[in-house]
Amino acid sequence: MDLEIFPLAERPGLMDVFWDMETSWPEFMKHDPIGNSYYACLEEYFLECVLVALDGTGRIVAKAFSAPFQLPDGDLPDNGWDFALRSALLTRIWGESANAITAAEIAIEPALQGTGLSSVMLAALRDNAGRLGFSELLAPVRPNGKTDVHEPMSAYAFRTRDDGLPVDPWLRVHVRAGGVIDRVASRSMCIPGTVEEWREWTGLPFDTTGPVEVPGALAAVMCDAEHGVATYVEPNVWIRHATGR
Repeated sequence: MDLEIFPLAERPGLMDVFWDMETSWPEFMKHDPIGNSYYACLEEYFLECVLVALDGTGRIVAKAFSAPFQLPDGDLPDNGWDFALRSALLTRIWGESANAITAAEIAIEPALQGTGLSSVMLAALRDNAGRLGFSELLAPVRPNGKTDVHEPMSAYAFRTRDDGLPVDPWLRVHVRAGGVIDRVASRSMCIPGTVEEWREWTGLPFDTTGPVEVPGALAAVMCDAEHGVATYVEPNVWIRHATGR
């Protein structure tokens, strides 16, 4: 595929159509409050950290997001994605220096999923992290091949095939690209909502207190029907990518 990949900072005018690309994320995944704060500040703070891929016609077919942040003591935290993006925002707002960079998302146009484009964007994101001066790209990865919400991520993340590669397709992409699985981020994303919001996001009734299995979720959503709220806490997997810098 004839692709042109570059930081959004090089063509900020693309913001006019940047959000038009279709994605395959489940609706509920679009309502992480910390994540949405990051995306709302892309144009102000993170244009150098966001990559865009254009096909031969000039159409956006893939995007890759990252953000510099402060990582205390070098330990990767349990609240992976949310921690990194909150830290990235606060680092910029307070005018402080980042000592790490996180991968936030790689989005591929649905019609091009399975073509290897995700690997291309991952490599580009790693290289861009090196260009920005970081020795590692830290990725709180969402293993979207995990369909059994009852299996702990601590077990699933380290399951391998006969060739030694992870059973999960997205983890496998990262390991093939040279990434090293570090640890599970057990509460990487937290998505709270009212039961009415969860009904709208999923089409499910959310009328009984207890765990609710939601298509596309990696763990059960915990519903408190009596109080009218439900919360999803998603585990991710921290992966380290050396940039060669």
